[in-house]
Amino acid sequence: MDLLRAVMIGPQGTPYHDGLFFFDAQFPASYPASPPTVYYHSGGLRLNPNLYACGKVCLSLLGTWEGHGCEKWNSAHSTMLQVLISIQALVLNEKPYFNEPGYETYANNASGQRTALEYNDTTFQYSCRTMLYSLRRAPQHFEDLVAGHFRERGRAILAACKYYMEGNKVGSVVPDEDDEDKELESANLRAGAGVVRPASFKTNMEVLFEELLMEFNVKGADTKKFCAEKLKKSQPAAA
Repeated sequence: MDLLRAVMIGPQGTPYHDGLFFFDAQFPASYPASPPTVYYHSGGLRLNPNLYACGKVCLSLLGTWEGHGCEKWNSAHSTMLQVLISIQALVLNEKPYFNEPGYETYANNASGQRTALEYNDTTFQYSCRTMLYSLRRAPQHFEDLVAGHFRERGRAILAACKYYMEGNKVGSVVPDEDDEDKELESANLRAGAGVVRPASFKTNMEVLFEELLMEFNVKGADTKKFCAEKLKKSQPAAA
């Protein structure tokens, strides 16, 4: 086998949650003495310091970044599975801002944490755009997987979009609709508490929400609640 295509589902608790991320691996003739070459389907977006817009995956294990000892490829022990696990656990993480070399030194101060949250806001928007890219141009032979994933997770993704627009932190747990305490908490956030963001975040998310809603409808996701809310807003107020 010279070529392999893999897809990862973004982990919960991160700005990548519920997204689909596609990677192609090419194995050289010298494999496993040499690591594979891995390409990320970016859609032209850089949503992580380790994942370039050109598709490059920056990882010590792949020899695309400096590393020491066990961080580097070892022909006796390293595997493609190890590469995929490294991307899932080390790259698609809760605060990817600190993946940038040298930025980990800011993790212990308030300014660094604020910047990390701002980075997560941008990353989630890019993740939503990546979802749209996958929905509209699913990689060959993965069309059914893409459709099935977003048919199942579409409602949760839309709920998360609304929750974040209300002032909640990207990656935080979205409450169940029947959880009254959580609904009250969300109402309090709408009243003025929560994450302070520029107005552009909500504006951008509203556009992405509408595009995702349309695509999820096409795939057969359960969007009745959101469609009903949209219809209600479009109706003129009673005199």
